[in-house]
Amino acid sequence: MGQDNKIATADQMQDLLLESPGFPEFLLGLATISASMVDGRGPVWCTITVERDGGPVTFAASSEEARMLDETQYGFDDGPCLTAARRQRLVWIPDLKRDGRWNGYREAALRQGVRSVLAVPIPTDPLSLAGLNCYAGSLEAFTEDTVVLLEKHAASMSRVLRIALRLHGADVHPEHLRAALKSRAVVDAAVSLIMLQHRGGREDALDLLQLAAKSSSRRIHEIASDIVRGAEVPTLDGA
Repeated sequence: MGQDNKIATADQMQDLLLESPGFPEFLLGLATISASMVDGRGPVWCTITVERDGGPVTFAASSEEARMLDETQYGFDDGPCLTAARRQRLVWIPDLKRDGRWNGYREAALRQGVRSVLAVPIPTDPLSLAGLNCYAGSLEAFTEDTVVLLEKHAASMSRVLRIALRLHGADVHPEHLRAALKSRAVVDAAVSLIMLQHRGGREDALDLLQLAAKSSSRRIHEIASDIVRGAEVPTLDGA
């Protein structure tokens, strides 16, 4: 497979850091490189997650599909990539349908076309947690060779990511932007759950949330948060 030839060198990643205008752009480059390395059975989407001081997530995605999947995960505040980053251990899921973890997120990811997931921790400094997440639409897309390759890749990313974290300081996103990203992720997670229960489309789920908010004089984000935490999904009659 020529794995070692696929791994981006330290010089290449340092060049990426020097040429990137900011930390999000640097992470985007790493996510794109990671996606190009994986020989999955069909399309593979990669994201990189970074948490600092237990605060909100900064992430980059190699595609729009990957971005939506990670935002859904952040809405539930749990999932394979967050587990890999927070616990610093590999999460390898050959068949998402047969995996019993992260029930709400799992169902939402399946609805978005995901069948296989591979999440690899990236060692950083004591105040930061990071992980590389790869999604695929095919069953058993990631092999043992892929796992070995991405573990080596994550290890090679570790040093330059630690340098980037020190260069760019703690406040990667302004507080208002962090709050906006988190709020959107929670709403997206609730929308996914409503779609699962009512077998409808995204627009119908958003309409239902808006009707529920209007009838109860509450904010959409508050109702979405309740749904993600396990509250009953509102019905059209109840809204």
